Amino acid sequence: MPLEAPGSSWSGTVDYGPGPLHAPTGVDELRALVARSPRLRALGTRHSFSQIAASDAPLVTLAQMPAEIDVDTATRTVRVGAGVRYGELAVAAHARGLALSAMGSLPHISVGGASATGTHGSGDRARCLASAVRAIDLVTADGDLLHLSRAQDPEIFDGAVLALGALGVVTHLTLDLVPAAPMRQSVHLDFPAERTTTADLLAMLGAGTSVSLFHHWDGRIAQAWVKQDVQSEAELPAQWLGAHRAERPVHPLPGMPADFCTDQSGAPGPAHERLPHFRLEFTPSSGEEIQSEYFVPREQIGEALAAVMPLGEKIRPLLHASEVRTVAADELWLSPAHRRDSACVHFTWKRRAAEVAALLPEIEERLAPFSPRPHWGKVFTLAPEQVRAQYPRLEDFRALRDRLDPGRTFANAYVDRLLGA
Repeated sequence: MPLEAPGSSWSGTVDYGPGPLHAPTGVDELRALVARSPRLRALGTRHSFSQIAASDAPLVTLAQMPAEIDVDTATRTVRVGAGVRYGELAVAAHARGLALSAMGSLPHISVGGASATGTHGSGDRARCLASAVRAIDLVTADGDLLHLSRAQDPEIFDGAVLALGALGVVTHLTLDLVPAAPMRQSVHLDFPAERTTTADLLAMLGAGTSVSLFHHWDGRIAQAWVKQDVQSEAELPAQWLGAHRAERPVHPLPGMPADFCTDQSGAPGPAHERLPHFRLEFTPSSGEEIQSEYFVPREQIGEALAAVMPLGEKIRPLLHASEVRTVAADELWLSPAHRRDSACVHFTWKRRAAEVAALLPEIEERLAPFSPRPHWGKVFTLAPEQVRAQYPRLEDFRALRDRLDPGRTFANAYVDRLLGA
């Protein structure tokens, strides 16, 4: 049944279009909808800040589809409906003694949407979330249900998982899991200004399974959130690299209460209660924000931050907080971490869209020597040709798109502008 209109994004900054928004309740209903639709665009949990899901054509949500979570302990895999949220999946996996190898800062995002857009967590060994996918079920433009797997379709699979919604509607994904292991999280505050060299930043970022550094473009790191495997990683001392352990829970944004944040006491707990920054049972923010993010070579993170630092006086009035994370290289064709160990320079902006849009070209110019790759689901102003130049498998993806969606049923202006129609 179609709903009245798609509405807007979680942040209120993206209008998804006139609709209608269809909400099928099963795969057969979805297949019939796709088969009779000249154009259709899939919509996830609305956490993107770019126009990646917006369309002047009808849209479809999988929110009314069964929230299937089928854990296989023998193979350490889970088959999950694309609309299921990572937090729900992680709880089900934990009940069977398994866990996700990585999670984003928000457990509220859907598996299908996050995989399609290159969403990631943090960690020197953690690849983007889509890298855990080993199989997908995809409804193609003619309504057929296509099963693709890493084992059976190695020549195209890395192009089909992270595909920006341009190949079809993914209904189910099969993900690799790892044995569940207890984790701890601690936060250190107020690193000295001299601790922003690449060597020091890499030491911070390598101190745990997952690490996030928060700062405000004033020349120092304000917070380091360090998430560690209790069994294999030594707990950090109270004084570390000139910073001190937080005595009480903190929020990444100055002045915000930490009630919605995950445990920072250092006590052991399940990975899904430590890897995200925010707890599943709460809405982490009012949505009054815009986000931008750029992937740069990990070994150049100090130089990249130093290049942007002269813009601090322009950045700070528009900024809630900025975060640095790391992502391991992968082989996914459209991944911003494609074949490059990366550090991610992230901005959470105040919802002042015109001012942010005016400032981004200056930031991007400063980052240009580091070949920045923007997050597909966040706001940037890089020219399409600059983006395309960062993806050596782009022509292979275009060929795959021609094969699976020659009539461009799943096209939208955002994808066509960046990748070429």
